Amino acid sequence: MKRVKFKDIEQPVKIKTKKFFKQNFFGSAPAPFIGRYGYPNINIGILSPQLITNNEAYSSPKLWSKENYKIHEIANLRYSLVNSRTKWHIKDLKRNKRFIEVVQEVGLAKTNAEVEVGLKKAPTLNLKSEKEIIPWGPASQINKARITSNVKVDQKVEKLTSDTDLKANKAITQLYNKGLEEQQLTKLISVGTLGIGKNRKMVPTRWSITAVDDTIGKQLIKEVKDYNLGDYTAYFGGGWGNYYLLLFFPEVWSYELFETYLYSEKNPWSKKGLMYSTDFENYNGRKSYAEETAGGYYACRLSVIEKMKKLKKQHSCLALRFITSEYNIPLGVWTCREATRKSLQATPINFASKALLLRYAQLIIKKKFGVEISQFISQSKLLKEQKQQKKMSDF
Repeated sequence: MKRVKFKDIEQPVKIKTKKFFKQNFFGSAPAPFIGRYGYPNINIGILSPQLITNNEAYSSPKLWSKENYKIHEIANLRYSLVNSRTKWHIKDLKRNKRFIEVVQEVGLAKTNAEVEVGLKKAPTLNLKSEKEIIPWGPASQINKARITSNVKVDQKVEKLTSDTDLKANKAITQLYNKGLEEQQLTKLISVGTLGIGKNRKMVPTRWSITAVDDTIGKQLIKEVKDYNLGDYTAYFGGGWGNYYLLLFFPEVWSYELFETYLYSEKNPWSKKGLMYSTDFENYNGRKSYAEETAGGYYACRLSVIEKMKKLKKQHSCLALRFITSEYNIPLGVWTCREATRKSLQATPINFASKALLLRYAQLIIKKKFGVEISQFISQSKLLKEQKQQKKMSDF
């Protein structure tokens, strides 16, 4: 397979795969995929390697993080997954009903669902930038698909998916509290198996990823707002070419993220053509989607608020993300979540004042990446609002 660099994925790249991938096969599907282009008339499908396996490494960011998988190892796994799909309108409950049931069973399964797949033609690989989504391999239109073994569903999942009177956000929170990985929750939301019965519908995978991170994050923020204030603290670390400096201030909850591509003079997601993209929320939260930092905003925020809950302390957090040339294949928004978690596992450094904390931030980023962060500090809404921000006793 051709090696594809990050910069090459701005335009679709077709790679011949006929000699590598079969038109008809038996495989084990770890995940469904619900597209977003053309919504509500979208592609729905299942992702599967062309072999029978229970290897959870095909679709588990937490495993990749725990076992320190390298970028190329994750990419090799994901590009071996065939996307067997069909066009479908989200309100059309009758057409392709059998395949829809297969997609939903794959989403519900506790372990990889064994499937028999027949494609209309040999799959082809079409790469294009999707910074939110975990990549997959070649795709082709489905001709037939069926589950060939009993699908095992977690009892906790089965109970809540059977409850058609429970709102989706409450179900997500309950399952998260019971230990389900975000990737598993994303599958359940995307195939329309959670929520009030009449409101259930398939949701594009990209949207469901952010929905899960945002829903859990908001619930944890409510809890953290009841905690006492913490200290001036810094964490630094990361992985997969994504590094985070996380600055905690002893202030009521607020959060701001700056993202910088170190190998580019302009951030491709900046609305103003700057070298960074940024989004912010104060104590009262956001009322609109984080347009510049998108899914990475909610993924990083979730990890940050998890740390505060673990510490049982409330902070204001300024998060600085630095993306290096090491990140040469987009792997999806999970990298933001797990790289932030890795950063927060590092030994924290405490400071006696805000001035000392900010001075440390300037020095470590200058040393690590040769970047001056004075522009972030001067443009930070979080730091500006701290001067006028109410104290906890005012709420």
